[in-house]
Amino acid sequence: MPDKIKPSEEVFLRADAVVIWSPVMSRKTPVTAEPANVDGAILRLAEAELARQLARPLEAGLHLVATPLGNLGDMTLRAIAVLARADAIYCEDTRVSRTLLAHFGMTAQPARYHEHNAAAERPRIVALLEAGKRVALICDAGTPLVSDPGYKLVRAAIEAGHRVTSVPGPSATLAALTASGLPSDTFLFAGFLPQKSGPRFARIRELRALPATLIVFEAPSRVSGALADMAEVMGATRPAAVARELTKLHEEVRRGTLGALAAETARQELRGELVILVGPAEAEEAGDDAIEARLREALTTMSLRDAAEAVARALGVPRSRAYDIGLRIKRS
Repeated sequence: MPDKIKPSEEVFLRADAVVIWSPVMSRKTPVTAEPANVDGAILRLAEAELARQLARPLEAGLHLVATPLGNLGDMTLRAIAVLARADAIYCEDTRVSRTLLAHFGMTAQPARYHEHNAAAERPRIVALLEAGKRVALICDAGTPLVSDPGYKLVRAAIEAGHRVTSVPGPSATLAALTASGLPSDTFLFAGFLPQKSGPRFARIRELRALPATLIVFEAPSRVSGALADMAEVMGATRPAAVARELTKLHEEVRRGTLGALAAETARQELRGELVILVGPAEAEEAGDDAIEARLREALTTMSLRDAAEAVARALGVPRSRAYDIGLRIKRS
């Protein structure tokens, strides 16, 4: 493999080789190939891709940059390139962000943007965008705007006509969901639950019937109480999971029922960053009264056969059951 890889060349890994394709040659003819397990070759691949990212112009606007949850290896090359060229970087905690930037050789001094100063800082950031600056927004860990005040800044930038770009990457919500073993085709992220028991009960009651996997963040000191409340409102046998310290040294995902996890966390206090996940509510079969009400309405415009089929499909009940109830309505 050559020492230098041209920006116009494409580099990728194959199972048995590191391959460089040149645009001046056939797309099916490798210029060179070496065993993919050679560390130096892999390193040069990463360097070449980072060089390409840095060579691309960074447009003016607001760039939302995802950062690692804990494992710095999850930082994307695109995220590094954006932060390296940003005119200004805003973050939640400058101590955390300076450590991250320094790890990747950046000396930029980030400014704070958090819930306590957001109202005052937003106009200043929008003014930077008006001046054609490239502004990056990061949070302490994961993707900006998820349980942080970035949403209002994004709205202000959009309303002022500025470009807003997402630089995707680590997300505690998706990392927890995919490792939980719970259904991932439909899910709802509900942020943090209320701290006090009364409002928390009310919020859980609002969420209990959702036909989707529920995802919430919770503080270690409140996770046991939250799970106990969920078990009481949603049912102790509801499948659930608790993900802790994702991507970090002590990462773990505990799986079980809400009742079992509540009892387990009551005995053993958990520490670190936590995500609670609860499986979807099972659909409850409609009662005869609900079926009859739907049928009476449908029978004003449909035949018994068509009404029974439509109501059965809408309520998820057997067609024969809907038809029998329809017959009773007709006879009466």
